[in-house]
Amino acid sequence: MTKVRKSEAEWRRELDPEAFRVLREKGTEAPFSGEYDDVFEQGVYRCAGCGTELFGSDAKYDSGCGWPAFFQPAAEAAIDEETDTSHGMVRTEVMCSSCGGHLGHVFPDGPHPTGLRYCINSAALKLEAS
Repeated sequence: MTKVRKSEAEWRRELDPEAFRVLREKGTEAPFSGEYDDVFEQGVYRCAGCGTELFGSDAKYDSGCGWPAFFQPAAEAAIDEETDTSHGMVRTEVMCSSCGGHLGHVFPDGPHPTGLRYCINSAALKLEAS
């Protein structure tokens, strides 16, 4: 996977303020407020920062959590994970493996076949409809 490296100033110029806050500052959008929470069109969800393919629409489902939810990434190499102990919780943070942008978190309460729920901020995604 090719790594995308940019300065904070470059990211600020290229991203809208909400995408910058989520991707570069590890922000979270309010539940049920994101563009893709209730979208179920066919296509590919790409990183809003660098365009890397992250999730396919065939893995998206309605979890009721208030954020777009997927049961698996498009490819294991598309995302990185690390332990997040912020806000008094222990969670698994999900990041774009190309640019390091914060996407959201993954939880072990999803549907079959993986049992995982990738809870992803809409601001971190761009849907390429097919």
